[in-house]
Amino acid sequence: MTGTLMGQGRIAAVLGPTNTGKTHYAIERMLAHRTGVIGLPLRLLAREVYDRIVAIRGPSVVALITGEERIIPDRVQYWVCTVEAMPTNHACDFLALDEIQLCADPERGHVFTDRLLHARGLHETLFLGADTMRGAIAALVPKAQFLSRERFSELTYTGSKKLSRMSPRSAIVGFSVENVYAIAELLRRQKGGAAVVMGALSPRTRNAQVDLYQNGDVEFLVATDAIGMGLNLDIKHVAFSGLRKFDGRKMRDLAPNELGQIAGRAGRHTLPGTFGVTGEASPLDDEVAKAITEHRFAPIRKLQWRNSRLSFGSISRLLMSLEAQTDNEWLTRARAADDVIALRTLSERADVTHRIRDAQDVRLLWDVCCIPDFRGISPAEHSSLLAGIFQYLHELGRVPDDWLARQVKRIDRQDGDIDTLSKRLAYIRTWTFVAQRAAWVDDVAYWREETRAVEDRLSDALHERLTQRFVDRRTSVLMRRLKQKESLVAEVNENGEVTVEGQFIGRLDGFRFRQDSAATPDEAKTLRQAAVAALKPELHLRADRLYNAPDTEFDFTEQGGLMWGQSAVGKLTLGSDATRPLAEAFVDEDAGPEVIQKVQRRLQHFIDRKIAALFEPMLAMQKDEGITGLARGFAFRLSEAMGILPRSDVAEDVKALDQEARALLRKHGVRFGQFTVFMPALLKPAPTRLRLVLWALAGKLDQFPESPPPGLVTIPNDAEAPEGYFTMSGYRPAGTRAIRIDMLERLADMLRKEDSRAGFEGNADMLSITGLTLEQFADLMTGLGYRAERGERVKVKAVVVAPAEIAAPDAATDAEPGETTPEPTAEVPQVADAAAPDAPEDAPEMEVFYNFKWAPPRRDRKPNPRREEGAGETDGSGRPPRKGGKPQRGPKGKGQGGKPEAARSFSAKPEKKDRIDPDNPFAQALMGLKEKG
Repeated sequence: MTGTLMGQGRIAAVLGPTNTGKTHYAIERMLAHRTGVIGLPLRLLAREVYDRIVAIRGPSVVALITGEERIIPDRVQYWVCTVEAMPTNHACDFLALDEIQLCADPERGHVFTDRLLHARGLHETLFLGADTMRGAIAALVPKAQFLSRERFSELTYTGSKKLSRMSPRSAIVGFSVENVYAIAELLRRQKGGAAVVMGALSPRTRNAQVDLYQNGDVEFLVATDAIGMGLNLDIKHVAFSGLRKFDGRKMRDLAPNELGQIAGRAGRHTLPGTFGVTGEASPLDDEVAKAITEHRFAPIRKLQWRNSRLSFGSISRLLMSLEAQTDNEWLTRARAADDVIALRTLSERADVTHRIRDAQDVRLLWDVCCIPDFRGISPAEHSSLLAGIFQYLHELGRVPDDWLARQVKRIDRQDGDIDTLSKRLAYIRTWTFVAQRAAWVDDVAYWREETRAVEDRLSDALHERLTQRFVDRRTSVLMRRLKQKESLVAEVNENGEVTVEGQFIGRLDGFRFRQDSAATPDEAKTLRQAAVAALKPELHLRADRLYNAPDTEFDFTEQGGLMWGQSAVGKLTLGSDATRPLAEAFVDEDAGPEVIQKVQRRLQHFIDRKIAALFEPMLAMQKDEGITGLARGFAFRLSEAMGILPRSDVAEDVKALDQEARALLRKHGVRFGQFTVFMPALLKPAPTRLRLVLWALAGKLDQFPESPPPGLVTIPNDAEAPEGYFTMSGYRPAGTRAIRIDMLERLADMLRKEDSRAGFEGNADMLSITGLTLEQFADLMTGLGYRAERGERVKVKAVVVAPAEIAAPDAATDAEPGETTPEPTAEVPQVADAAAPDAPEDAPEMEVFYNFKWAPPRRDRKPNPRREEGAGETDGSGRPPRKGGKPQRGPKGKGQGGKPEAARSFSAKPEKKDRIDPDNPFAQALMGLKEKG
């Protein structure tokens, strides 16, 4: 094909971005001819195209030729090759050269340029690649026609994204083996695993890794820039982990067209794709990103070129021909490649040069120098290997079988880690390349098969190590079964442990799957997908059991959680008002909407019935249509406060209620206390616990306060408690303690009987009803607005007195007329007189007592002339206030105008009968007596 039939046949350049179907078009055109050859940039891509053509035409007519692999059937019609391995001595009807823009590549560009200039098909020649080559092809191949191809799908730049947030079906691109391995390891920990694709992998390893990705065993691919050369994979997003690479000589930034070539792998056929950066890679400049999305790159101005008309007269003449210059403005001499460097090194070795006698020896040396440095150890070591091979070929005409067998046997081991196996694969590739040369070994077929078998074994071992290191095998198996839609069998034991296909994968807590503690959260995401698919029958059965369970199996926690037995199955959220909360179910979304709705409906039924049962008096009051007017408004306000209102907050509203209105409210259990208006039925522990949860929920508290322990009359007054907590708990703070509001009203009833102006002592009944010591009771009373005056006195002791003798029957006649006989007394309290001559010398026993007087805190008020005229005076009963105000004043002696103390006071307030508090039991008794009178 070289230099033949120039100007004959059709020459076309099919140019455009990635995902335009150029390679597919070339295959179709080749199969339309009787014979054809296609040159591809990578061994991996050549194998992929070979497999596609074999699937269409069968293996008997398709050949595969790469540096390390030669499959040539007897009736070959179509040749699939790497560009370097394209045969130059066969004329074919069709020829195609893919990724023609590699003519500008510093390493291999001269080979592509040589094919561009000289390789032709008899009837049709196609050059496939980027549009940046249009000018160069037009100048160097004037008869070429140009066909433009548009990308099938849209490509979008998405900026920077963390690796942990990378979406499935993504490819992360690295530019070194170390970088690729580090990313793959991170993805295994965070995402369950990744496949690894590098140009250095054998086709067998690469295909096995790609199958992991394509089959859905893993959702991520980590690759070098090898994926940019036409590998067709199901990739939705391409992320660059770096923007610099080592090109064999130095680190350099990737050009926009190179980034575009790789980014274009995202999106398959008509499906859109995205690209971005991750890790330490900085975001792309806007201009670069725009150029990639719009496929606009600077045209290529220089192609790498090396003279292909070589002179083999001597080593020096060969080197001179390799270093020849060109005067074509489109071409630039390529830098020295590995083969030229090896030739220079060997030309300085005496054990090599003394064997060179003629052009045939020079040609043989050059063929040996063309063995690629697969191992990449060092130029000196590579040259030593080439010198040994040249010596055998020059002296024996072949590579000895025993020597070759030793080299291959030393490599044929499947133990070791990834790096060790990768090095062995690189070594075997050298001997695979040697075995492809028919003139270099005795039994070509044997050595091709032998080296290929060793490569396959090493490839399988490397694939296994890569999978072990970078893929969670358990997750891989489960996901493959899931993708194949096979029936997965899940079992849940009594402890909630979930096993799928015998593998423990986590626990089922209610209706939520909990990952295996040994798995990372991102690994668990993959496990959860398999688990939920397998658990669907169990979740539906469990939802049916929950829906039919009695209310006794449900409960709510003090933090608003909803429990079904020992399992948390939901929580309460704020509804339209405090007494109408909504139930939110704890069900994994993957369980399906039917399960979610069923669980949520059952939990809503439970909490609605629980509120209806515990708040029944309050709800009945709301529904009573007989309550109207002011009473209706007061009932609404009481319900809004969930059954408890400090009286001071509604004093004016209470005053406005007449007897009929109050009677309607009392019918539903409302009690108008001195300190609180409340519904005693709602003070029980269960309603109180629920009320606190609903109140905290309505207040959007971060931490819900706990309900006080049941049965306690007083509890500590916690200053850190949220405002309103004690009221909702059914308590009123007073001093360092808070007293239960129903017991406070009982205490208030006792205090009404006392003279709060003159002062009174706390008695045993008061201490008993509060359950406090005398000191604690004094503190409580101080908190209620009383002044506590502490005192000490001699303790009164009870003295037992013998009963008087019973008089004789006739003694009665001794009594004077009108005189009565006193009844016998069992106990007479006596106090010892300190002045008595028989008093003991010991000090008397003392006792502490408190005298309480009403002393509410003063409030600064504006002058009120009505109050100055005596509006605040009372009837002198000395009792505490009837409606939450200050106590009534005690007797004052003579009042105004010198009237005796019994005289009434003048006041601007309504008459006394209108001021009687109907909630005061004494006032009610008084009114009863008046009605009888």
